[in-house]
Amino acid sequence: MECDGKLGLRRAQAQAPTPTPTPTPTPGSVSRRVLRRLRAPRATRANALHPGAWWVWALGLGTAASRTTNPLLLALLVGVAGYVVAARRTEAPWARSYGAFVKLALAVLAIRLAFAVLLGSPVPGTHLLVTLPELPLPDWAQGIRVGGRVTAEGLVFALYDGLKLATLLICVGAANALANPSRLLKSLPGALYEAGVAVVVALTFAPNLIADVQRLRAARRLRGRSDNGLRGLLQVGLPVLEGALERSVALAAAMDARGYGRAAEVAPGVRRTTAALTLGGLVGVCAGTYGLLTAEGGSYGLPVLLAGLAAALGGLRLGGRRSLRTRYRPDAWGVRAWLVAASGAAVAALLILYASHDSAALHPGVVPLTAPTLPLWPAAAILLGLAPAFIAPAPAAPAAVPSPAPPPGSTGKESS
Repeated sequence: MECDGKLGLRRAQAQAPTPTPTPTPTPGSVSRRVLRRLRAPRATRANALHPGAWWVWALGLGTAASRTTNPLLLALLVGVAGYVVAARRTEAPWARSYGAFVKLALAVLAIRLAFAVLLGSPVPGTHLLVTLPELPLPDWAQGIRVGGRVTAEGLVFALYDGLKLATLLICVGAANALANPSRLLKSLPGALYEAGVAVVVALTFAPNLIADVQRLRAARRLRGRSDNGLRGLLQVGLPVLEGALERSVALAAAMDARGYGRAAEVAPGVRRTTAALTLGGLVGVCAGTYGLLTAEGGSYGLPVLLAGLAAALGGLRLGGRRSLRTRYRPDAWGVRAWLVAASGAAVAALLILYASHDSAALHPGVVPLTAPTLPLWPAAAILLGLAPAFIAPAPAAPAAVPSPAPPPGSTGKESS
């Protein structure tokens, strides 16, 4: 009996699984695990980035663009905005508006150069390019000329000025392409709900109009009809305007059915306090923004802007008592939204600080004409704007269209 017990114990020990040793984590595996956790997930309705974060990021890039006329830095800002849009925009209709803003920016740049050629430039120059016929003007129009000398210094000054405005438009276009307008409307305070509806309708009208034009032109080409010339424009434009009118009527009916425009009764003192805080805050914001964008107002710009923001937020909070609306599944401002907004704010803050330290590098000279150089620290600060391309949730991949099945009896190979 004792031998049988020992034999059974030995068999049980032999059949028992050998415990596998726990692998010791190596520095490479730990870094891969950390990178896997930090990698941006696929965007869903639950983890989608707050639309306000996109606007803060884009306004930060635009503020940085307003502080410099260096074409290399402005081109870097355009590249950063374009890369983030290409990496994080979706297939929604409003995401297609980025191309329209780029075309608008190019048109603004061309118009600025044309004005410099035809109407002259305030910058004197010695490098004469061409002399146009000058139109004589009366004495009361002194200081204005049409035609005349066109210098290289004047064209370069106009190029720098137009490129700055074009960069601002592209930054705004990036925010339009990345932020969902309807979700942005849900995030507005109650006091701005009516104004927000008008703004959102205006922002979504242009992308839907462009989509309708593309759809109708494609349909006409498939039917073998021309879409060029005045006749083609009329035959495409009338259905587009009819569709826009139908959408406006449907939107008005939906807003009326949802009780749009209802307001609660508030005390007269609260209304007066709300109006005073809101108007005073907006004036303070305008004055502070002007101070930040000009070299003379750098000392008072930031305090006035902060005071105006505080007064405006207080007025909006009091004014929100009149709104009788609720929010279904409000968007949360999470950690990724804070990081995206902070990247844009960091770009603006670092460019403003560098402008107070060395403004010559941000504004290359025109007289005498010198080649612009790329300053290292501002360029590194602008590259911080690439953070949303790696932090924000990635858009869902478009569904693959299944290939049609081959007909029965075919081998699936084309005959030579």
